[in-house]
Amino acid sequence: MLIAQVGRPRSGDLGGAVPGRACVAPSLPMIRNLAVLPCVLFLVVLCPAEVGKVESLAPLTDATVPEAVRKVLDTTGYRVVLHDGSTAAELWLRKDVPARTGRGEPDALYPQLAESTLIGVLHFPQASTDYRGQPIPSGFYTLRYEMMPNDGNHLGAAPSRDFVLLIPAGSDPDPNAVFTFPDLVALSRKATSTKHPGPLNLTAASGGTPPPSVSKDDQDHFIFSAILKLASGGDLSFGLVVKGTAPQ
Repeated sequence: MLIAQVGRPRSGDLGGAVPGRACVAPSLPMIRNLAVLPCVLFLVVLCPAEVGKVESLAPLTDATVPEAVRKVLDTTGYRVVLHDGSTAAELWLRKDVPARTGRGEPDALYPQLAESTLIGVLHFPQASTDYRGQPIPSGFYTLRYEMMPNDGNHLGAAPSRDFVLLIPAGSDPDPNAVFTFPDLVALSRKATSTKHPGPLNLTAASGGTPPPSVSKDDQDHFIFSAILKLASGGDLSFGLVVKGTAPQ
């Protein structure tokens, strides 16, 4: 009887081989009794590690988010699941985002958006961090667009000046409210319980996979890419760092 060093599929391996495991080659009488002798070829392919996936969610109904805010959100939400199976965040985007009237900052990545505009709601199922690395408790947060101050204190803190600030949803009941920069920062401090607001960096949308998608950059930032629907009728592709902090 011949002994061949070949791979034998294990239960649950979807045809995967166990390298180096011996199995018994069938004798000729055994072969004659078989109607079919399948021949399986195994191919090993080296692939980059999976980044994660985006799952669809039902409309946001959680009562901790004010009803007026829930009414302006799209009926489809997104769950950003990372490669290890953990959920980075869940998001519901505003269905008709007001576009800026007039010119924006010349160095803005998203000049179509006006400061303090509500763009959506984010849910952290478990405690997380903002872009500064500050702890953020689990819960629901509104996301309002803001530009990082163009001063020496923030020089080089991020690739772009475009951010959203996290605000505890219960503290932000009016989706159409307009805030000054100091007032918006004060509201966002409620998310961090520090003297600093809670920012998440806006970046360019990933060009590799059609949105909604999740990608990872060379700074270990996990970026959620999607499309905002503007009230003017246009589409705005954007990227949001949902996990990762500023370079130290």
